Amino acid sequence: MSLVIHHLKPDDVSLMEALSSVFGEAFGDADTYTGNRPSADYLRRLLGGDSFIALAALKNGSVVGGIAAYELRKFEQERSEVYIYDLAVSAAHRREGIATRLIEELKRVAAERGAYVVFVQADTGIEDEPAIALYTKLGTREDVLHFDIAVDGNN
Repeated sequence: MSLVIHHLKPDDVSLMEALSSVFGEAFGDADTYTGNRPSADYLRRLLGGDSFIALAALKNGSVVGGIAAYELRKFEQERSEVYIYDLAVSAAHRREGIATRLIEELKRVAAERGAYVVFVQADTGIEDEPAIALYTKLGTREDVLHFDIAVDGNN
């Protein structure tokens, strides 16, 4: 069974929806990822824009994992960073190297776009130890604080 990493484009709405389902299952938060799905037009615009990157890992045509990332253009130099917002692999397909393959493909896409770094945040709970081990293997750890600042009316 071969694995294909597919960079989603505007015509891949159904794959993006399947990827959202994988995220919901993997994170134990199906309501956030599938409870109020965006319209097909919204997803086509998102996938066709220049700031969002979605990669899907496919086995026999089924989405078994993926990455949702954002390109952040910098102001101080003509370059960008790519932020991994979500990365997940279905429980039945973990420990197969899929997450590593996804990150390697994201690095290739990031380089194509002129990015100088890919970065990701990880929670520190016991359930997040596999993710931390993966990121430690692939990158350099920085200890930072993260703050969510509510936008008025969206608390």
